[in-house]
Amino acid sequence: MSRPDATDFTQLFLTDTPLMDTRAPVEFEKGAFPHTLNLPLMTDDERVQVGTCYKQQGQDAAIKLGHELVRGDIKQQRLEQWLAFARDNPDGYLYCFRGGMRSQIVQQWMRNAGCDYPRITGGYKALRRFLIDSQEQIIHDSQFCIVAGHTGCAKTDLLNTLDNSIDLEGIANHRGSSFGKRPAGQPTPIDFENRLAIAFLRQHHARPHQRILLEDESKLIGRCALPLQLRERMATAPIVRVTASLEQRVEHSFRNYILYKLQEWCEALGAQAGFAAFSADLTDSLLRTKKRLGGALYQEIDAVLQQALLAHQQGDDSLHRAWIEMMLSQYYDPMYEYQLANFHGTPEFTGNAAEVREYLIATAEVRPASTASSV
Repeated sequence: MSRPDATDFTQLFLTDTPLMDTRAPVEFEKGAFPHTLNLPLMTDDERVQVGTCYKQQGQDAAIKLGHELVRGDIKQQRLEQWLAFARDNPDGYLYCFRGGMRSQIVQQWMRNAGCDYPRITGGYKALRRFLIDSQEQIIHDSQFCIVAGHTGCAKTDLLNTLDNSIDLEGIANHRGSSFGKRPAGQPTPIDFENRLAIAFLRQHHARPHQRILLEDESKLIGRCALPLQLRERMATAPIVRVTASLEQRVEHSFRNYILYKLQEWCEALGAQAGFAAFSADLTDSLLRTKKRLGGALYQEIDAVLQQALLAHQQGDDSLHRAWIEMMLSQYYDPMYEYQLANFHGTPEFTGNAAEVREYLIATAEVRPASTASSV
């Protein structure tokens, strides 16, 4: 029994429905959705040829050229990929940009081969519009709580133990600080926006009566920009402050920015090349803070970092704690204290990680607007 074309976009994203994107690779690379595979009807070059023909000679000529370019063995090879996707993902759907000719052609060719596979009504454009509109409505309707604290307080780790949180840094694939770069890189701006919107959609449907917990972030997480509407809501939301000793923060930063970062680089490139990339990553990250640090302090910290990297290469990673402590106490802490001094209001709650977690669980349910705390 054939399935109808999809119109319930909410369920598509809530259930991680597999999607087959028939757009050209260049379109897919600019932005797509999770759980989506790009199996294009046309290559980038073929798409350009057909588009040029359409502008110069009209639709009929463009359609004719498209069929000339995608025929014979080429057509059969692509058809086999589509059919294999349908076999592997019997509950999935296919789409093109607007739900128009490309997806209709793919659907028809699959149907001719005995596979009746449904499309997304409206295609990528409709899915994208749905996510943008849904996120705007959810942000407008939701109550938020922002978890803040000095760098190294393990705020992300804390939030990830709570179901009513959204991990902004995880979605951006970046640890948020000047040293937050990760080997796998960051999603494209559109991919980030899509993933963020899906996270809000899931949070809203799973826990509609709980406030959404977010970590205190600047407008950029690496190169990924938070939506203006979200930044505005975060700026007026209640804040809960996490505290930790300098020693605890050094150890947390050591794990994240030395142990885990090196492991990621080595997994990506191998031991030798991975350590070289890890060293360059730390050195370049520190260089980006030079202007704010000032030349003399930068040179001092860089000397300690280079000494630590040399010792690390010889098997001793402990010296990293020295420059990490310098960065926390002389770079990140002053910035945080400045931001705190300019913050109008009093944090809703302040405590260590365990105390904050207990408080956030106890206050998860949304309070009436008339009594909700604001700062």
